[in-house]
Amino acid sequence: MGQGRGTRRPLFIHPLGVPELGKRLSGNGWLGNTIGNPLETTIALSHLIFEGTFDRFPGLKVIAAHGGGYLPSHADRSDHPCLVGPKGCNPEIKPQKAPTEYLKQIYFDSLIFTPEAIRRLAAQVGAGQIVLGSDYPYPWQLAPVDHIFACASLSDDDKANILGRTAAKLLGVAA
Repeated sequence: MGQGRGTRRPLFIHPLGVPELGKRLSGNGWLGNTIGNPLETTIALSHLIFEGTFDRFPGLKVIAAHGGGYLPSHADRSDHPCLVGPKGCNPEIKPQKAPTEYLKQIYFDSLIFTPEAIRRLAAQVGAGQIVLGSDYPYPWQLAPVDHIFACASLSDDDKANILGRTAAKLLGVAA
């Protein structure tokens, strides 16, 4: 988290892959990228939540690649592990709020390919938490704005925010 002129800048999280799963992700389908990268994003965000990082740094803003991985679509599941499986949770680290509440400190890029995926992400985290993602210079998403324009559940204002206004505000370059 850098600082410039007293403004906190967001931290962008992009995965490198999950080398421990290399053998399982080998084979057809480029699974290291297809499911491995979203998995690593999910793991990183979950650690920030469950290790108390967002509590220690309440002003921390994170932008997560690949739509936040699997976390947004399974976020409600995160509210339950320490209740039903307390032995798997450190009793010395007690989040100050439900894990899903930390999603308000996370921004999610739009690299999730379809209008339906954008609709679901916006329904879970709010359209105001989504920023444009492309994976440039890699040709992973050849038309990174088409699915945003095609998402009928987003207002024109939501689309404009996703396509640049939200990121400009986060980066402190908004007019």
